[in-house]
Amino acid sequence: MKNLLTTLFIYFLFILFLCNSHSKYVVGFRPQRRGGRSTRFYDFKVQTTSITKLCNTKDIPTINGMYPGPVVYAQEDDKVIVRVTNESPYNITIHWHGIRQRLSCWSDGPSYITQCPIQTGQNFTYEFTLAQQKGTFFWHAHVSWLRATVYGAIVVYPKNGVPYPFKFPYEEHIIILGEFWMKDMVQIEQAVLAGGGAPPPADAFTINGQPGPNYNCSTDDAVPGKTYLLRLINAALNQEHFFAIANHRLTIVEVDAEYTKPLTTDRVMLGPGQTLNVLVTADKPIARYSMAMGPYQSAKNVSFQNITAIAYFQYFGATANGLSLPAALPHFDDNLAAKTVMDGLRSLNPVTVPKDIDRNLFVTIGLNVQKCRSKNPQKDCQAKGGGVMAASMNNISFSKPNISILEAYYKNISGYFTQDFPGVPLKFYDFVNGAPNNPPNDTNSLNGTRTYVLDYGTKVQLILQDTSTVSTENHPIHLHGYSFYVVGYGTGNYDPDTANFNLVDPPYMNTIGVPVGGWAAIRFVADNPGAWFMHCHLEIHLSWGLSVVLIVKNGEGPLERLPHPPKDLPRC
Repeated sequence: MKNLLTTLFIYFLFILFLCNSHSKYVVGFRPQRRGGRSTRFYDFKVQTTSITKLCNTKDIPTINGMYPGPVVYAQEDDKVIVRVTNESPYNITIHWHGIRQRLSCWSDGPSYITQCPIQTGQNFTYEFTLAQQKGTFFWHAHVSWLRATVYGAIVVYPKNGVPYPFKFPYEEHIIILGEFWMKDMVQIEQAVLAGGGAPPPADAFTINGQPGPNYNCSTDDAVPGKTYLLRLINAALNQEHFFAIANHRLTIVEVDAEYTKPLTTDRVMLGPGQTLNVLVTADKPIARYSMAMGPYQSAKNVSFQNITAIAYFQYFGATANGLSLPAALPHFDDNLAAKTVMDGLRSLNPVTVPKDIDRNLFVTIGLNVQKCRSKNPQKDCQAKGGGVMAASMNNISFSKPNISILEAYYKNISGYFTQDFPGVPLKFYDFVNGAPNNPPNDTNSLNGTRTYVLDYGTKVQLILQDTSTVSTENHPIHLHGYSFYVVGYGTGNYDPDTANFNLVDPPYMNTIGVPVGGWAAIRFVADNPGAWFMHCHLEIHLSWGLSVVLIVKNGEGPLERLPHPPKDLPRC
């Protein structure tokens, strides 16, 4: 007992903190062993659940009545089967973020890209294999703005007997960063898109669904721990976030479910869709330390919530009601703080980066202000200069069709999309400094459901260039169905003559924050047939059209062809 009392403990203090409770999270879990590989079964019910936050009670869409939703646990190479039954009044799809969906594009989940939504009273079963994947992922709704509350973690452990490439932690905890609105999210989305202007800021930021003591009507509860691994997930809707723990350093060991060389830092920045695994060592004096998330806001003249969400990192012996040491977060527009960590990321070991590139793509990303065409401009055209907000890639704002692009492509149904997305900008200019960023200058984009087609096995290099058409901004760009090597990253306009590329040990990611007023270069091999969404993970930018679909053709071999669609694929 004496040894126990002298042992250093750490406490996370969250309201109803639920991490590490397997029995609570694993709903309908029935592992079966098949040929050395387990099959993991989960039963997801989309339900409307009443919750109380910030002194208000509201109904929100959830999975199995949980917010955040259930954790999906598995091991590398496991097969996962999730039956989703929609008992809510909303259409729903679920995307398994970061899962490469090898030959299972039908289960990827983005609405009207790989499937039509699951309508009220219907169900759909997602099936995919975690082939050569392990680490921290997450799942979320991929229709409307429902992912504001419909999300949860995916934890994939290494195979039995395979250790982590770092000191084994005493405990592991999942930390999901989120945002909370007191109004109905579907109504907010509809009002924003109808009005043509910017979205309202969140009413609060959350850690594991809880706002913490900086907001009114928040209290705390404790869960003990020691030195451990934190699985950080940014599930926020429209905000990038800094994260830090007072007086403690974070050692990054995994990014987007891929091991990295250890990188120690005082704080990290995660865009929506990004995951980080960090190690924290309990080597400070006994005290109560704040663990905080706060906004990174790189765009100019945008309203946002600027109250941090707080949890506590508390050593045994410190009083729960005592003063806590505050976490030092960067200023909300500290672009260097966001860039510095990215500059230091490296894959754990040397990797095989595609060298002889078959297809060189150059894609600009940014916002637009469309000309007002409404008969009621004061109501419908609330963007700068009396216009309507939009967003684009290569100045094309993506329009979702009313059937699934994958189904239309697979069944050769014409009229729903075209295959003429430009592989380079329609015109080149000074993207960072010389864009026409004030109406009445032409800040319009073209509209269309345009896709870009790649032959199976194509070695692709893609340059993503931020623009200042409305404002330069850090954009978290996510590519479905693939991870990619981030071989280059910098500020200003991309210049192939001066850009420095890392072709030895670049990080392997699925969501890259293209830096404010800068560029990122990624490489991958198009060896997974299907229709794959590439989009900004700021939900408002996705709604405005900052996305494109990459269609990868079938190959020649039997394991290079997309299987038939499942029989229960939802109909529109």
